[in-house]
Amino acid sequence: MPTDPRGLRADAPLLDAWLRFHEQELTPFTIPGHKYDLGLLGDVVAGDVPLYGGLASVKDAAALLAAAEDRAAALWGVDRCRFSVAGSTHGNLATALAVASPGQRVIVGRTLHRSLLVGLVLAGLEPVWVRPEVDPRLGVPLGLAPAALEEAFSRAPDAAAVLVGDPSYVGTTGDVAGLAEVAHRHDVPLVVDAAWAAYFGFHPSLPRHALAAGADMLVTSAHKTLPAWSQGALVLARTDRVDPARLDAAFDIAHTTSPSGTILASIDASRALLERDGPEVLAPILEAVAGLRARLTAEVPGLVVLDGPGVDPMKLTLVLSGTGADGNAVERDLIAAGSPLEMADRDTLVPIVSLADGAASLAGLGDLLVRLLERHRADPRPVVGAAAWSLVPELTVPPREAFFAPREAVPLAAAVGRVSAELVAPYPPGVPVLAPGERVTGSVLAALEAAKVSGVRIAYAADPTLATVLVVG
Repeated sequence: MPTDPRGLRADAPLLDAWLRFHEQELTPFTIPGHKYDLGLLGDVVAGDVPLYGGLASVKDAAALLAAAEDRAAALWGVDRCRFSVAGSTHGNLATALAVASPGQRVIVGRTLHRSLLVGLVLAGLEPVWVRPEVDPRLGVPLGLAPAALEEAFSRAPDAAAVLVGDPSYVGTTGDVAGLAEVAHRHDVPLVVDAAWAAYFGFHPSLPRHALAAGADMLVTSAHKTLPAWSQGALVLARTDRVDPARLDAAFDIAHTTSPSGTILASIDASRALLERDGPEVLAPILEAVAGLRARLTAEVPGLVVLDGPGVDPMKLTLVLSGTGADGNAVERDLIAAGSPLEMADRDTLVPIVSLADGAASLAGLGDLLVRLLERHRADPRPVVGAAAWSLVPELTVPPREAFFAPREAVPLAAAVGRVSAELVAPYPPGVPVLAPGERVTGSVLAALEAAKVSGVRIAYAADPTLATVLVVG
């Protein structure tokens, strides 16, 4: 029988409904098809409960879900919240559909996830790209500067919205309040994808969350750093610059009509945990992360661990070039030791720290990293930042037009000068190097070949070997 070890059910209506479901004896004639019979497939279906006909009847489920979403909206201090069972990917699709109309331009930070590109295609929007500054010493993106956003408005005074990612995948943060001030001066909403930092704003040592800093919409993943089930995410919005009916329609059109009640209940429980115990839970994790940063810096010569102002205190990003170690080799050893990382390439390691971590898990990670980085030590090498942070995209055709245009596969080298019909992104972080409608340049070609050689997975391309690329015919 499932339990509620932290006693959150009284504060979380969806969690309470999920626990009550398991306290019943049922012979259901509803979906899901496994009918909760573990004799058919075993524990792989254990805990799976739908919203409709599970947590509540079809007639009552909407009210139950709305009650939980309203509590989240109140916690983040906004007017509207929607719970997604399809991750921040779905949230980004919904925001693109909600903030502008086909043919309009929107200003988009180039460090955003590929899902925003898909949203632009679905919504028929034209991006006006704005690139972040890149730390020349470490090759990582810094937060987007308000001055850069103001410059983008000089190129696109008709822009209908601003969409940025903050913090970045590597944990660098920007001046969200300054970005909000610029966007609002131009009377458009600021949308922030904070998928990797759902905990922002819930401890004094952490940055304010984007909504508290003035943003109009926030997309964040409960499953990445909170203890929610995979795919759990939230979309939160103020409604003075965002039409709530349009947002709901955009959210619903891209969402499943059979949402998992288990995922929804875990989002609700995570919200209740943050609301009631956030500072208490986060304090020892933040202390342990700070200790691990200090230890790695002291014990691994040449290693750089991102730290200081402008860096998420919960994020661990390791730059290896000064050690000479190959991050791909270190990753293989970490996987063999039972400690896989979220992201590894030749120069960078990013282990994700969440509310489920603590002093013991981080101390064990530190032991492994110290030993493995020494094992793979070699001559120091120059930093080569990921191509996604530094390339200047050349948009020649609107993304939607390029996506639906006649296409042909050509050898990568022969694609230079042609217009891409597909999205290509080294993953992680899933930030595009090439998107539909962008010209394939020599710089793009070199970046993709370098990523391939370095062992990074090439995602979303029709030909993941990159022998060919799809271009507009």
